[in-house]
Amino acid sequence: MKRIKGGENGSDGSSNESSPEACKKVRIQTNEEPEAVVSSESSSDSLWALLPQELLLHIFQYLPLLDRAFASQVCRTWNQAFHMPDLWRCFEFELNQPATSYLKATHPDLIKQIIKRHSNHLQYVSFKVDSSMESAETACDILSQLVNCSLKTLGLISTARPSFMEVPKSHFISALTVVFVNSKSLSSLKIDDTPVDDPSLKVLVANNSDTLKLLKMSSCPHVSPAGILCVADQCHGLRELALNYHLLSDELLLALSSEKHVHLEHLRIDVVSENPGQHFHTIKKSSWDAMMKHSPKFNLVMYFFLYEEEFGPFFNEEIPVTHLYFGRSVSKEVLGRVGLHCPRLVELVVCANGLRPLDEELIRIAKHCTQLSAIGLGECEVSCSAFVEFVKMCGRRLSQLSIMEEVLIPDHKYSLDEIHWEVSKHLGRVWFPDMMPTW
Repeated sequence: MKRIKGGENGSDGSSNESSPEACKKVRIQTNEEPEAVVSSESSSDSLWALLPQELLLHIFQYLPLLDRAFASQVCRTWNQAFHMPDLWRCFEFELNQPATSYLKATHPDLIKQIIKRHSNHLQYVSFKVDSSMESAETACDILSQLVNCSLKTLGLISTARPSFMEVPKSHFISALTVVFVNSKSLSSLKIDDTPVDDPSLKVLVANNSDTLKLLKMSSCPHVSPAGILCVADQCHGLRELALNYHLLSDELLLALSSEKHVHLEHLRIDVVSENPGQHFHTIKKSSWDAMMKHSPKFNLVMYFFLYEEEFGPFFNEEIPVTHLYFGRSVSKEVLGRVGLHCPRLVELVVCANGLRPLDEELIRIAKHCTQLSAIGLGECEVSCSAFVEFVKMCGRRLSQLSIMEEVLIPDHKYSLDEIHWEVSKHLGRVWFPDMMPTW
């Protein structure tokens, strides 16, 4: 075999790579490359380690719960961030039956861990459940375990009925009482569509009367006017209240208007008819006057879901309503009374009226409701001329004007193609009627 000399070049003119110098060079390079990779990895790790814990906590707060749990397994620093008390002050439990709900349920193992390690850190808590009784019962079971917490806010949210109303009343009341007794600093409570009752409200008041500022409890059939009156009499810091009309009384308004009570800022009343022909009581004008004298800037929001024949007790005298929503068909006569007796009206939404034009009613509302700044009309009819006159009278204070194109009826003065220019001129901005979706 012929031996190639060390200094001899190959066919491509390159030096022989089997020389000792070349081999040494390769060994040096191969030894250096892993060090460079390791150095890069350690540098990356050190950068994450240098990330301030406050910033890491802020990032964790944006992660879904399951992703947050996975991230906690990355390293010791992230695990410590996962268990920081500040991360668990605000938390929403999502509870559902996967086969019947679109909600992404909170994993049971995570619920156990949260209750075991962080129940004393929870302060702002809400439960979102679907329509199943199992989800509502799970929420009650969790509430029953919050004996070491001091909640500031609690919200029970049902994405569909009946949910909490299906739970045995004793189970629900027992769970809610645990929170009422142990918190002693509740400032906000949202318990719509639940079987809460008068005795449990007394427990709430006995332990949280100095701190309660917001109470939202529409559609709670086991609460009586006396129960809500107990809350108003003792929770002098109450600023926001939402309830059904059957709980509203002259006595309640007078209690909220007493000298020892702070100024109420927001009162929402849901006027709902479960069956056609239901009877509704009347609130005296003097009671509303007392409320206005005590809290002259409070917002009175009223949602009406009545049949046309049930509006008899309403809007016959002046009422200080500021936001008015009609979820069902309402007659021309009722809207005419609104124009005469609602001088503080700021927002009006009419979902349906029928086939009789609302020309006179709109003009009356524009004339007497001088603070009106938002209006929405659905299945109604208004002539283009009357609508232009309405906008002209209200002027640029109309910040929200949502009118379906089908509402406007062309007449001898304006067509649908012309009306948006005239309305835009009086509003001081470009305006077009809303279009009905085609799907």
